Amino acid sequence: MLSKYFGVFLFLVLLAEILGTVGGFGSSVFFVPVANFFFDFQSVLGITALFHLSSNIIKIGFFRKGINKRVVLYLGIPAIIFVSIGAYLSQFFNPIILTYFLGGFLIVLSLIFLVFKQLKIKDNNSNAIIGGALSGLSAGLLGTGGAIRGITLSAFKMSKEKFIATSAVIDLGVDFSRSIVYYQNGYIHKHDLYLIPILIVVSVIGTYFGKKILDKISQVQFRDFVLILILLIGIASIISN
Repeated sequence: MLSKYFGVFLFLVLLAEILGTVGGFGSSVFFVPVANFFFDFQSVLGITALFHLSSNIIKIGFFRKGINKRVVLYLGIPAIIFVSIGAYLSQFFNPIILTYFLGGFLIVLSLIFLVFKQLKIKDNNSNAIIGGALSGLSAGLLGTGGAIRGITLSAFKMSKEKFIATSAVIDLGVDFSRSIVYYQNGYIHKHDLYLIPILIVVSVIGTYFGKKILDKISQVQFRDFVLILILLIGIASIISN
Protein backbone atom coordinates (compact mmCIF):
# COMPACT_ATOMS: atom_id res chain seq x y z
CA MET A 1 0.00 0.00 0.00
CA LEU A 2 2.82 2.42 0.85
CA SER A 3 4.51 2.07 -2.55
CA LYS A 4 1.23 2.97 -4.29
CA TYR A 5 0.62 6.07 -2.17
CA PHE A 6 4.22 7.02 -1.29
CA GLY A 7 3.84 10.58 -2.58
CA VAL A 8 0.68 11.09 -0.52
CA PHE A 9 2.45 9.69 2.53
CA LEU A 10 5.39 12.11 2.16
CA PHE A 11 3.06 15.09 1.68
CA LEU A 12 1.14 14.21 4.85
CA VAL A 13 4.40 13.77 6.76
CA LEU A 14 5.56 17.21 5.57
CA LEU A 15 2.26 18.72 6.72
CA ALA A 16 2.61 16.96 10.07
CA GLU A 17 6.11 18.38 10.51
CA ILE A 18 4.99 21.93 9.69
CA LEU A 19 2.02 21.78 12.06
CA GLY A 20 4.10 20.10 14.76
CA THR A 21 6.70 22.87 14.54
CA VAL A 22 4.12 25.67 14.64
CA GLY A 23 2.23 23.99 17.46
CA GLY A 24 5.41 23.48 19.43
CA PHE A 25 4.86 19.89 20.55
CA GLY A 26 6.41 17.87 17.73
CA SER A 27 5.12 16.10 14.67
CA SER A 28 4.31 12.73 16.27
CA VAL A 29 0.81 13.87 17.28
CA PHE A 30 0.05 14.14 13.56
CA PHE A 31 2.50 11.57 12.22
CA VAL A 32 1.08 8.66 14.25
CA PRO A 33 -2.49 8.95 12.84
CA VAL A 34 -1.06 9.37 9.32
CA ALA A 35 1.30 6.40 9.60
CA ASN A 36 -1.51 4.23 10.98
CA PHE A 37 -3.06 4.24 7.51
CA PHE A 38 0.07 2.67 6.02
CA PHE A 39 1.63 0.47 8.74
CA ASP A 40 0.62 -1.79 11.61
CA PHE A 41 0.54 -0.11 15.03
CA GLN A 42 3.80 -1.59 16.35
CA SER A 43 5.68 -0.56 13.19
CA VAL A 44 4.23 2.94 13.60
CA LEU A 45 5.66 3.15 17.12
CA GLY A 46 9.12 2.08 15.92
CA ILE A 47 9.21 4.39 12.89
CA THR A 48 7.82 7.33 14.90
CA ALA A 49 10.49 7.00 17.60
CA LEU A 50 13.38 6.97 15.11
CA PHE A 51 11.90 9.71 12.91
CA HIS A 52 11.03 11.93 15.84
CA LEU A 53 14.50 11.47 17.34
CA SER A 54 16.00 13.01 14.20
CA SER A 55 13.24 15.63 13.95
CA ASN A 56 13.93 16.97 17.44
CA ILE A 57 17.67 17.30 16.79
CA ILE A 58 16.76 19.47 13.79
CA LYS A 59 14.35 21.59 15.87
CA ILE A 60 16.99 22.17 18.53
CA GLY A 61 19.27 23.38 15.74
CA PHE A 62 16.64 25.86 14.54
CA PHE A 63 15.54 27.08 18.00
CA ARG A 64 18.67 26.43 20.12
CA LYS A 65 18.80 29.92 21.67
CA GLY A 66 15.82 29.38 23.98
CA ILE A 67 15.79 26.49 26.46
CA ASN A 68 14.18 26.60 29.93
CA LYS A 69 16.55 24.42 31.98
CA ARG A 70 14.20 24.26 34.98
CA VAL A 71 11.37 22.84 32.87
CA VAL A 72 13.74 20.43 31.11
CA LEU A 73 14.76 19.09 34.53
CA TYR A 74 11.36 18.83 36.26
CA LEU A 75 9.28 17.83 33.23
CA GLY A 76 11.93 16.01 31.20
CA ILE A 77 13.20 13.51 33.77
CA PRO A 78 9.71 12.14 34.66
CA ALA A 79 8.87 12.01 30.93
CA ILE A 80 11.98 9.92 30.19
CA ILE A 81 11.26 7.55 33.08
CA PHE A 82 7.60 7.06 32.24
CA VAL A 83 8.07 6.74 28.47
CA SER A 84 10.20 3.67 29.15
CA ILE A 85 7.43 2.25 31.33
CA GLY A 86 4.78 3.06 28.71
CA ALA A 87 6.88 1.60 25.88
CA TYR A 88 7.26 -1.66 27.81
CA LEU A 89 3.55 -1.82 28.70
CA SER A 90 2.49 -1.10 25.10
CA GLN A 91 2.75 -4.79 24.25
CA PHE A 92 0.04 -5.67 26.82
CA PHE A 93 -2.67 -3.05 26.09
CA ASN A 94 -5.24 -2.65 23.34
CA PRO A 95 -4.07 0.52 21.54
CA ILE A 96 -7.58 1.34 20.27
CA ILE A 97 -8.98 1.69 23.79
CA LEU A 98 -6.00 3.80 24.85
CA THR A 99 -6.37 6.04 21.80
CA TYR A 100 -10.05 6.67 22.63
CA PHE A 101 -9.10 7.57 26.18
CA LEU A 102 -6.36 9.97 25.05
CA GLY A 103 -8.67 11.57 22.45
CA GLY A 104 -11.40 12.22 25.00
CA PHE A 105 -8.94 13.62 27.51
CA LEU A 106 -7.43 16.05 24.98
CA ILE A 107 -10.85 17.24 23.76
CA VAL A 108 -12.09 18.02 27.26
CA LEU A 109 -8.87 19.66 28.39
CA SER A 110 -8.40 21.86 25.30
CA LEU A 111 -12.04 23.00 25.36
CA ILE A 112 -11.74 24.00 29.02
CA PHE A 113 -8.72 26.22 28.28
CA LEU A 114 -10.25 27.66 25.09
CA VAL A 115 -13.54 28.57 26.79
CA PHE A 116 -12.07 29.71 30.11
CA LYS A 117 -9.16 31.76 28.78
CA GLN A 118 -8.16 33.03 32.22
CA LEU A 119 -7.77 29.51 33.57
CA LYS A 120 -4.10 28.56 33.95
CA ILE A 121 -2.14 25.57 35.13
CA LYS A 122 0.17 26.82 37.87
CA ASP A 123 3.77 26.94 36.73
CA ASN A 124 5.18 24.98 39.65
CA ASN A 125 7.49 22.00 39.87
CA SER A 126 4.73 19.58 40.93
CA ASN A 127 2.65 20.27 37.82
CA ALA A 128 5.76 19.97 35.66
CA ILE A 129 6.48 16.53 37.14
CA ILE A 130 2.87 15.35 36.69
CA GLY A 131 2.72 16.67 33.11
CA GLY A 132 6.05 15.04 32.30
CA ALA A 133 4.96 11.68 33.70
CA LEU A 134 1.62 11.72 31.83
CA SER A 135 3.16 12.84 28.53
CA GLY A 136 5.92 10.25 28.81
CA LEU A 137 3.50 7.43 29.60
CA SER A 138 1.29 8.47 26.67
CA ALA A 139 4.28 8.68 24.32
CA GLY A 140 5.39 5.18 25.27
CA LEU A 141 1.94 3.60 24.99
CA LEU A 142 0.55 5.46 21.97
CA GLY A 143 3.58 6.89 20.20
CA THR A 144 2.64 10.49 21.02
CA GLY A 145 2.52 12.55 24.20
CA GLY A 146 3.35 15.98 22.83
CA ALA A 147 -0.15 17.39 23.24
CA ILE A 148 -0.16 16.70 26.98
CA ARG A 149 3.32 18.17 27.26
CA GLY A 150 2.15 21.20 25.24
CA ILE A 151 -0.64 21.95 27.70
CA THR A 152 1.79 21.66 30.60
CA LEU A 153 4.43 23.83 28.93
CA SER A 154 1.85 26.54 28.18
CA ALA A 155 1.60 27.16 31.95
CA PHE A 156 5.18 28.42 32.08
CA LYS A 157 4.54 31.48 29.88
CA MET A 158 7.56 30.97 27.64
CA SER A 159 8.17 32.73 24.35
CA LYS A 160 7.32 30.78 21.18
CA GLU A 161 10.98 30.02 20.51
CA LYS A 162 11.73 28.90 24.07
CA PHE A 163 8.54 26.81 24.14
CA ILE A 164 9.57 24.88 21.03
CA ALA A 165 13.24 24.49 21.99
CA THR A 166 12.39 23.26 25.50
CA SER A 167 9.80 20.82 24.14
CA ALA A 168 12.29 19.49 21.58
CA VAL A 169 15.02 18.88 24.19
CA ILE A 170 12.59 16.94 26.39
CA ASP A 171 11.28 15.02 23.41
CA LEU A 172 14.80 14.08 22.36
CA GLY A 173 15.34 12.27 25.67
CA VAL A 174 11.89 10.69 25.43
CA ASP A 175 12.44 9.38 21.90
CA PHE A 176 15.91 8.04 22.66
CA SER A 177 14.58 6.10 25.67
CA ARG A 178 11.57 4.62 23.93
CA SER A 179 13.60 3.71 20.83
CA ILE A 180 15.66 1.35 22.98
CA VAL A 181 12.56 -0.29 24.49
CA TYR A 182 10.75 -0.50 21.12
CA TYR A 183 13.83 -2.21 19.65
CA GLN A 184 13.77 -4.73 22.47
CA ASN A 185 10.03 -5.26 21.88
CA GLY A 186 10.71 -5.95 18.19
CA TYR A 187 8.88 -2.87 16.87
CA ILE A 188 11.81 -1.57 14.79
CA HIS A 189 12.01 -3.55 11.54
CA LYS A 190 14.96 -3.56 9.15
CA HIS A 191 12.71 -3.31 6.10
CA ASP A 192 11.37 0.05 7.37
CA LEU A 193 14.75 1.69 8.02
CA TYR A 194 15.08 3.01 4.45
CA LEU A 195 12.34 5.52 5.37
CA ILE A 196 14.38 7.27 8.07
CA PRO A 197 16.79 9.31 5.85
CA ILE A 198 13.84 10.29 3.62
CA LEU A 199 11.83 11.40 6.64
CA ILE A 200 14.80 13.37 7.97
CA VAL A 201 14.90 15.41 4.74
CA VAL A 202 11.15 16.01 5.02
CA SER A 203 11.68 17.03 8.66
CA VAL A 204 14.25 19.69 7.72
CA ILE A 205 11.93 21.17 5.08
CA GLY A 206 8.88 21.03 7.37
CA THR A 207 10.72 22.62 10.31
CA TYR A 208 12.01 25.41 8.07
CA PHE A 209 8.53 26.30 6.79
CA GLY A 210 7.05 25.89 10.27
CA LYS A 211 9.55 28.40 11.67
CA LYS A 212 8.70 30.88 8.90
CA ILE A 213 4.99 30.63 9.76
CA LEU A 214 5.74 30.93 13.47
CA ASP A 215 7.58 34.20 12.93
CA LYS A 216 4.38 35.77 11.58
CA ILE A 217 1.97 34.99 14.47
CA SER A 218 1.64 36.66 17.87
CA GLN A 219 2.07 35.05 21.31
CA VAL A 220 -1.73 35.06 21.92
CA GLN A 221 -2.40 33.55 18.50
CA PHE A 222 0.26 30.94 19.24
CA ARG A 223 -1.45 29.86 22.50
CA ASP A 224 -4.87 29.58 20.84
CA PHE A 225 -3.36 27.75 17.87
CA VAL A 226 -1.76 25.19 20.20
CA LEU A 227 -5.06 24.57 22.00
CA ILE A 228 -7.05 24.29 18.75
CA LEU A 229 -4.51 21.81 17.39
CA ILE A 230 -4.79 19.75 20.58
CA LEU A 231 -8.60 19.77 20.21
CA LEU A 232 -8.33 18.59 16.58
CA ILE A 233 -5.84 15.91 17.57
CA GLY A 234 -8.27 14.61 20.17
CA ILE A 235 -11.12 14.50 17.64
CA ALA A 236 -8.90 12.87 14.99
CA SER A 237 -7.75 10.23 17.50
CA ILE A 238 -11.35 9.15 18.11
CA ILE A 239 -12.53 9.37 14.49
CA SER A 240 -9.54 7.41 13.15
CA ASN A 241 -10.68 4.37 15.11
